[in-house]
Amino acid sequence: MKVVILEDEKPASDHLGNILKSLDTDIEICAVLDSVKSGIVWFLKNEEPDLVFMDIQLGDGLSFEVLEVVSLECPIVFTTAFDEYALQAFKVNSVDYILKPVEKEDISNALKKINTLSKSGLAGQKEGIHSAGRMISRTYKERFIVKLGEHIHSLETNKILYFYSMHKATYAMYQDAYKYLLDLSLDQVMEAIDPDRFFRINRKYIVSFEAILEIVQFSNSRLRIRLNHSDDKEIIVSRERVQEFKSWLDK
Repeated sequence: MKVVILEDEKPASDHLGNILKSLDTDIEICAVLDSVKSGIVWFLKNEEPDLVFMDIQLGDGLSFEVLEVVSLECPIVFTTAFDEYALQAFKVNSVDYILKPVEKEDISNALKKINTLSKSGLAGQKEGIHSAGRMISRTYKERFIVKLGEHIHSLETNKILYFYSMHKATYAMYQDAYKYLLDLSLDQVMEAIDPDRFFRINRKYIVSFEAILEIVQFSNSRLRIRLNHSDDKEIIVSRERVQEFKSWLDK
């Protein structure tokens, strides 16, 4: 089996290589690459290996960038030090990964899994990898620029308590208890902010955990919420979002 390792830390690549050779003497390490740039160059110039191990975070970018240029049909296993939140991207997209520090048992299990895969089993790998890459590398809006009279204000996203719509307009309630008019729809806001920090409870409200003062069980398995700096007494979590909302609270 011909294997390529994409890893920018030499002790880590040496460790991985030693484990692979100890597990299977027929494994040939064709190349150890340490950057996005060198990865692209090597894969464009050489025959595709049987297996690739890729560290996600490299010195000059994410290894996903290699796959945006080079199309690989062989199995790919990611080694990563990313936290559990980032790993959700892999779990959702069924991409194989190993959490650092890499252990011999982890590599052994990965090799066994790869040996049982058919071509059809690899068919969804490419889209899964791209989807995981988009999820991990995505950045969320850190501030919103708003106009107040003749003045321009910058609202830090982590200081916004909640977003809401009223009379076809969208507002952000800031921690200073002032509401600011945004030139965006709630749909557009939700696309720009971190879903770990904010949750859309219904068509009118996107709330942060810090904004919630009280949650009360309501009729038909729904929930009523009282928000900081709000006089609205009928803020209801949509029935179809209650379970997801509870999971979000419990993170």
